[in-house]
Amino acid sequence: MQLINRSHPEEFILLGFADRPWLELPLFFILLIMYPMAMMGNITIILVSKLDPHLHSPMYFFLTNLSFLDMCYTTSIVPQMLFNLGSYKKTISYVGCVVQLYFFHIMGGTECLLLAIMSFDRYVAICRPLHYINIMNKHICILLVSIVWMSGMVYAISEATVTLQLPLCGLNKLDHLLCEIPVLIKTACGEKSANELTLSIVCIFMLAVPLCLILASYAFIGQAVLKIKSSEGRKKAFGTCSSHLIVVFLFYGPAISMYLQSPSSITRDQPKFMALFYGVVTPTLNPFIYTLRNKDVKEALRNLMRNIFSLK
Repeated sequence: MQLINRSHPEEFILLGFADRPWLELPLFFILLIMYPMAMMGNITIILVSKLDPHLHSPMYFFLTNLSFLDMCYTTSIVPQMLFNLGSYKKTISYVGCVVQLYFFHIMGGTECLLLAIMSFDRYVAICRPLHYINIMNKHICILLVSIVWMSGMVYAISEATVTLQLPLCGLNKLDHLLCEIPVLIKTACGEKSANELTLSIVCIFMLAVPLCLILASYAFIGQAVLKIKSSEGRKKAFGTCSSHLIVVFLFYGPAISMYLQSPSSITRDQPKFMALFYGVVTPTLNPFIYTLRNKDVKEALRNLMRNIFSLK
């Protein structure tokens, strides 16, 4: 790790809400409740999608990947947050910070692209139903998911490695709850305008471009849904698509407000609340949004529970 930055400190102090200690205990208990909820909800989605034959389709294949991704996403930050909020020691080792930095941004970058792929899947299913099976076949789905994961890794590894090259000049205090690229850039000393520009350009491709593709897909989907004569068909299409759109806005909104601006212009508390939102709240809500608004998932969940209780 010393090859990344020879002047790195042995550990970072994560200030978090040190200036408002009264927030720490409520936040600790909120995370203590939300983390198991996120894990249980996403595990349930994965099990239901795998065990129910009716859900063996591209849509639920991508949803399974999203659930696995969200489990990894929250796990990369929440245990460390709980440790810091529940103790007087608000530190993370340099190696721990580097590992968290890579994993958190791999998951975040991958989710940006995966949500775009999921919208493309819905576009093909609704606007090209006769060609859906041929276009979204098993090999294409695996290829798309592989490309998404590889792209997320390339983005995170390259951007995080460049950020870790910045000199810290003895500074080891991060005004944040975790190790995140914009906060590390803001903390670094010396010339960092090139890093800020690079981050903005990369995030245009990782955030703005996928979001534009998602919105374009749903513009075509909206036109196609309005042409469906069956009210039941329209209702089902709107239910499925609205679930995905809610997830998209919950994730992209905070992420864009955090990453598509210069790190030097980020306000003090913005990174903390944004990270809590797209790193904890959204992954926790995702399985419930898809479950509560999707009849197929609810029926599969009922069948799974019925089979579990019948075995007892």
